Amino acid sequence: MSVDLNQPRKLKTLFQRLADANRLRIINYIGDQERSVNEIVQATGLSQPLVSHHLKSLREGQILETHRNGPFIYHRLKDPRLLDALGLFSEIASSLSEVEWAKPMFHCPPMWKKRFR
Repeated sequence: MSVDLNQPRKLKTLFQRLADANRLRIINYIGDQERSVNEIVQATGLSQPLVSHHLKSLREGQILETHRNGPFIYHRLKDPRLLDALGLFSEIASSLSEVEWAKPMFHCPPMWKKRFR
């Protein structure tokens, strides 16, 4: 399967939405079920405002969809294939050595360090 690079903005946006450990924890907990904010808060140990913030971002990125049942709003994955994709990325990440992940992604030039102290 090849990557469709005709839509790089969409792919970039999707990866940016997923590039947060808390959002990945939320997605993992939701899995193939529907979950309320309260259930997600209890399962992840994150604060309610933080969970709501991440859920909003995931909804805006069209990763999650919601429906209301009485006073509760339930969240579910818009496309369950995302779980398979994240599983594959997790396998790839586990095969990488820790040394690669320990390196900083950005090195601050020495002149900046002096300027902003």
